Amino acid sequence: MTSRRSFLRAGLALAFVPPAQDSLAGRGAVGTLHNPAAAGRPRASTNPEENAAEIQAIELKLACNCGCTLDIFTCRTTDFSCTYSPKLHREVLALRNDGLSAQEVIDAFVERYGEKALMAPKPQGFNLAGYLVPGAAIVTAGATLALVIGRRRSAVAAAGGAAPEGDHLEASPEELERLRRALRETDD
Repeated sequence: MTSRRSFLRAGLALAFVPPAQDSLAGRGAVGTLHNPAAAGRPRASTNPEENAAEIQAIELKLACNCGCTLDIFTCRTTDFSCTYSPKLHREVLALRNDGLSAQEVIDAFVERYGEKALMAPKPQGFNLAGYLVPGAAIVTAGATLALVIGRRRSAVAAAGGAAPEGDHLEASPEELERLRRALRETDD
């Protein structure tokens, strides 16, 4: 028969044993995908330059035009059913391999797809209204609210202040006795 102490020792010993490591990707039964076609449509293998930080920075500024409201990089790396983002990614790579700078690639996308290719509109011209109007509306609403509250406070102060305290109530002894009886009835 096992005592409580030996059971406790065994439990503590198991708590300090490191967990078994899973096999690495591509090694063993856990990391192997026996039928890659079952994972979706086949994709060409990528090289490290395709996911360079510079390419990611460009793609983060450009919108995917599949209707998902994500940038090209995020759509390409999270929505594997999207067929637009890989095409746009290849277009970014082709422009970059042609020797265009990051800004020139972005400008080429704007020229080809219009300003909707950008994740955020350029802060110039009428687009400034999109940046300034929400802040101005919040400031105006705050100032109006402060003004209304200030006027109400001054109106209450001019009318004689707050209601009298509980000790200064003017009531007849009959009214007070009726109130006490009603309170006793509700307590019961």
